[in-house]
Amino acid sequence: MGVRCSAQTTEPALMAHCSLTTPPVAFSRVLLSFLVLAPLGLAAQSDTLLNAAQPDTSENKNRPQLPVFTLTTDDLDGELGNQDISGILQSSRDVFTSVAGFNFGQARFRIRGYDSENTLVSINGVLVNDFETGWASWSNWAGLNDVTRWMQVRTGIGASRVNFGSLGGATDMNIQASALRKGVRGSYASANRAYRNRLMFTYATGMNAKGWAFAFSGSRRWAEEGYVDGTSFNAFSYFLAAEKRLNERHTISLSGFGAPIMQGRQGIAVQEAYDLTDNSYYNPNWGYQNGEKRNAKMSHDHKPMILATHTFKVSDAAKLTTSAYYTFGRDGLTGLNWFDAKDPRPDYYRYLPSFYRFENAHLYDDRVAAWQNENTRQIDWDQLYFANGKNLYSVVNANGDGSTITGNRSKYIVEEVRADPMRFGVNSVWTKTLSDATQLTFGGSMHKQRTHYFKVVDDLLGGDFWVDIDQFADRDFSDSTISLNDVSTPNKVVEIGDVFGWDYTIHTSYMDAFAQVEHKWGRMETYAGIDLSSTSFWRKGNVQNGRFPNNSLGDSDKNNFLGFGLKLGAIYKITGRHFVSANAAYISRPPAANASYLGPRVRDAVVPGLTQENAISGDISYIMRAPRLKGRATLYYTRIADQVWNRSYYHDVYLTIVNYAMTGVDQLHRGVELGVEANLTSTWVMTAVYAGGSYTYDSRPVATITRNNSNEVFGADRTIYWKGYRVGGMPQTAASLGLKYNSPKFWFAGFNANWFGDIYLDPNPDRRTAEALENLVTSDPQWDDLLEQTKLDDNYTLDLYAGKSWMLKRKYRIALNLTVSNVLDNQEFRVGGFEQLRYDRMNVDRFPPKYSYLFGRNYFAMVTFSF
Repeated sequence: MGVRCSAQTTEPALMAHCSLTTPPVAFSRVLLSFLVLAPLGLAAQSDTLLNAAQPDTSENKNRPQLPVFTLTTDDLDGELGNQDISGILQSSRDVFTSVAGFNFGQARFRIRGYDSENTLVSINGVLVNDFETGWASWSNWAGLNDVTRWMQVRTGIGASRVNFGSLGGATDMNIQASALRKGVRGSYASANRAYRNRLMFTYATGMNAKGWAFAFSGSRRWAEEGYVDGTSFNAFSYFLAAEKRLNERHTISLSGFGAPIMQGRQGIAVQEAYDLTDNSYYNPNWGYQNGEKRNAKMSHDHKPMILATHTFKVSDAAKLTTSAYYTFGRDGLTGLNWFDAKDPRPDYYRYLPSFYRFENAHLYDDRVAAWQNENTRQIDWDQLYFANGKNLYSVVNANGDGSTITGNRSKYIVEEVRADPMRFGVNSVWTKTLSDATQLTFGGSMHKQRTHYFKVVDDLLGGDFWVDIDQFADRDFSDSTISLNDVSTPNKVVEIGDVFGWDYTIHTSYMDAFAQVEHKWGRMETYAGIDLSSTSFWRKGNVQNGRFPNNSLGDSDKNNFLGFGLKLGAIYKITGRHFVSANAAYISRPPAANASYLGPRVRDAVVPGLTQENAISGDISYIMRAPRLKGRATLYYTRIADQVWNRSYYHDVYLTIVNYAMTGVDQLHRGVELGVEANLTSTWVMTAVYAGGSYTYDSRPVATITRNNSNEVFGADRTIYWKGYRVGGMPQTAASLGLKYNSPKFWFAGFNANWFGDIYLDPNPDRRTAEALENLVTSDPQWDDLLEQTKLDDNYTLDLYAGKSWMLKRKYRIALNLTVSNVLDNQEFRVGGFEQLRYDRMNVDRFPPKYSYLFGRNYFAMVTFSF
């Protein structure tokens, strides 16, 4: 499990709780088992997958008039000793990465425990990770599976001719028209997951004799209700591309895509709510309105992107690829807001029976009985409309113009919180083959991003208007100016579609340059790369806030950072089938802009002690490619230091929104990856994968605690005793055993049995402080309650899959694929959640953790027609 506390712990109160535990697995034993199995080499068989995600090889076998040349895995592996090492390693998909990405993904497993900002994603070479969060949002091209199907994936540190890469690797998708497989492809899918139905159509011409290529793809996904009650799904996606080969040296292309999505969100709850409803998927976000389900949390996203790419073949040995892009759109999420009224959320802790276990215990049974009524445990929309319709109110000096507005002032509204981005830039990469042994790559890019943060009134719920003031400041201060969200417009009256609350933009400017050299020496291939970057971000307030009139309006100071990266690696060929690889990197990068401000909705103050993040990482692997067995065993180590952690929550004591920011957050990721694929016979294939990790916090961060409605600082330089606690939100140990049958008659079937362990929730930092333990002794029950990290039960899933393809008239292909996940309908698998930041140190159970559960038995079935 790792070290719960550091060896330097000196506080007597904390020392009593410290314990040392052993690593999860001894890698040497796993590696020894792998080395023993490798020479056994179990039987050879082509690993072609006859499913929709792989090229169809059956077409050639149905053309007897043409000579057929069959190349088996035996033939291929027999030539490995004469191939370049890099070519060998790219010749097939890595079994560990494949299984971890698909089978483990359902349990929120993250390879090596990395967050998504540690993996770069690019399209036509253009980086699409958000510059404020570092994350790549795959929903921006969701539904375009036929377009993004063929991608270049690099896991971990390694050589890349697209960009410098990152700790978790890099993924690049080529969506130029000529890159898509020529032909027509249409499909229909049925599922019982987030959506119920999907239609998809794709057409690509390929490059014709006149040097033109065109492509189109579109899809529709929808569900009146998904797997979880009250969720809905309505999404489209589109893609258009054209490409022109001007001559032998120049090619230009234009591509555009988008994926508008409207989705009803699922909420998560405390275990008590799940138990009361006898439903692991209880969703507090919806309620009945006029007999129909209505979800308060509706996301509405659409961020289209346009790319223009120019490829210049400078010479037979050199190529320059340049892409320019522009993206814009909206990212919105609705939710309830209220003023001078009771909390409308049905699972608010004061409405749960457990609240009366400590106060007014005689009401406990009544609350338990009330929760058996579906109308009680869901949003009461009719009551919200009723309250708004009975609240006649006159706003004097409305909008600061001296007028009086009279009408029903909404106590409850539905608001939409928006984060609308606009971004453009250019990316260029030059590659040259200097000799048969040396490859050189240079790249550079410039980007500008601006994200507009604001919120609008989505629905007044029967009222006539909403008054834009802060309810917490209105309660706490006698000066009415302090409660104004927009000082320029006193007593601001807003209606549907009007902006209120907050209104600001975050600007980010990013420039980057990298270089990489690759060289081969007989049995060894090496590479080295360097990266330099410059990042600048600042906040621009569009309104003056009454609580912070001096630092809320206009441009803030710029935060400037210089980034640096250095990586190197080598692959050594022991024989034509056995390899050893090693990689190492050092990366210095700026903090995420979205975590760098104390309370960006109301002011431009940055987190004290804001500094660069630094990471060092390395891995060493043994790779084997025998005729009957292939696999990889890897040891890895990563330390990410000086991160910023920033969250906001409602504080029951201070009765306001509290911002909790930490600097100096270090993480240590280390573990083992093992993946084996064995051809047991000519038709049976077995896979075995194991991931054993230990992802822990490795420092004592310093916290700054502030509030949104005043300059008051609740805590400064507060030490957080996080060292040794597990990084939460994912399984840190996982294993899978799979068996697949590939029929010579073009059908396949198989299963995967998966196991997940060491699942923790991220620890609440304030519970791990000397202040939280003040006046307590180790024998107090609150001591362990405060310090123990929430650990979820180990669990399992079983997945089945099958597929069949047919060729008609040697031209048309029909394929049928079926996947059933969690076949055993395990609905007791808690895969995530969080420890609530609000807590009662004398009664931790008052604010217990919230959990999310893995879906029970679910399926995905698809039929595809292509030619």
